[in-house]
Amino acid sequence: MNSDNRRPGPAIPAALHDLMKQVGPIWRNDVPGHVRQMAEGFSAVLAHAPKEGVVRTNDLAYGAHPRQCLDLFQPGRDMETAGAAPLLMFLHGGAFVDGERNRSDEFYANILYFFARHGVLGVNLEYRRAPEFVYPSGAEDVALAVAWARANAARHGGDAQRIFLMAHSAGAAHAAGYAYDRRRQPASGPGIAGLIVISGRVRADNLAENPNARKVEAYYGSDASLFEERSPVAHVDAGSVPTFVAFAEYENPLIDLYCTELAYRLATAQRRAPPLLRLRGHNHTSIVAHFNTAEDFLGREILDFIATTPPLA
Repeated sequence: MNSDNRRPGPAIPAALHDLMKQVGPIWRNDVPGHVRQMAEGFSAVLAHAPKEGVVRTNDLAYGAHPRQCLDLFQPGRDMETAGAAPLLMFLHGGAFVDGERNRSDEFYANILYFFARHGVLGVNLEYRRAPEFVYPSGAEDVALAVAWARANAARHGGDAQRIFLMAHSAGAAHAAGYAYDRRRQPASGPGIAGLIVISGRVRADNLAENPNARKVEAYYGSDASLFEERSPVAHVDAGSVPTFVAFAEYENPLIDLYCTELAYRLATAQRRAPPLLRLRGHNHTSIVAHFNTAEDFLGREILDFIATTPPLA
């Protein structure tokens, strides 16, 4: 994968860093308000982020429902690697009932611009939401989108043998639900080379300490006896796809716990720990909002994971 080093991403202003330091320790006290502050603050910064050379195509359908659509981010002609590019599909969060793939004009597109600038074909994926669509509709949408990617990768310059799912928060529940649970996959397997879980709610719960418990119930139902078998972490085994796990220092309640549990279960099943990163100073939203700024440590780690993960046989 090549890198576009013509113009670095914009620096995160000191005022925004100060806001991150302020809200981090009290993040769980007002999750919606703090998410909104981060989205607004980073959108202003990302308006100045580099996008040159990336060809963006919006609103491609991968299914019949209006929300079963995606935006495509192709490395520009002068950025193409030798041969087909790896393909990364991103799923946003939103506590199962909210969220849009374009929360603002800049966020979450910043993630796909970053990867396209570094030679990766990017897909910003939309999916159906609760309460209208409940478990396992999210994983079913991922299955449809992966099938679309495998069928269309070559015509857009991508490699169908190097498809990666990257997902955040509730989106990671859907992506991991597909990647680990064989009931949601075609008989041939998941068809992806790897999974990147960012601050993923990979365990279903309606615990009192979870401020989004009612939203979790809107998707998974209120019968807690079903939560274990509906949780992605419960389906990890020795044959699970290569996985990269990251979470923020300041998370929505329980998400850091569940990401750590996922890494432990993968390590136990596969007898080798997966890549695991706790991003200091960041919160549940800034961990994805800061892609395509000058702070690219997490992005570089994910690029390395993509580059070193073998393609499908």
